[in-house]
Amino acid sequence: MQKLINIVALLSGLVSLSVLGGAFYLYKNVDTLVEEAREKATEEVKKAVMDAVPGIVGGLMPEMPEMPNMTGGIVNESSQNSVPNVTGGVIPF
Repeated sequence: MQKLINIVALLSGLVSLSVLGGAFYLYKNVDTLVEEAREKATEEVKKAVMDAVPGIVGGLMPEMPEMPNMTGGIVNESSQNSVPNVTGGVIPF
C-alpha cells in the first residue's frame, strides 16, 4: 500500500512541476504568441475581405449599356427653331 501512495505522490509532483513549467513558458513567450496570433488573424481577415469585395462591388455595379450601331438623324435649322430658347431652370408658380 505504501508503494501505491508513493507512486501517486510522485505522479502528483510531476504534474505540478509540468503545470509550473508550462506557466513559466507562457509567461516568458506571451508577447511572441500574441503577435503570431494577431498576424494570423489579420491575414485571415484580409484574405476574407479580398475574396468578398469583388463580389460585392460587382453586384453593385450597373450593367453597361451597349453602344448603338447607328446614331439619330441630322438636326437641321428648321428643327432648331422649334426648340425653345430657354436658359436656366424653370421656377413653377
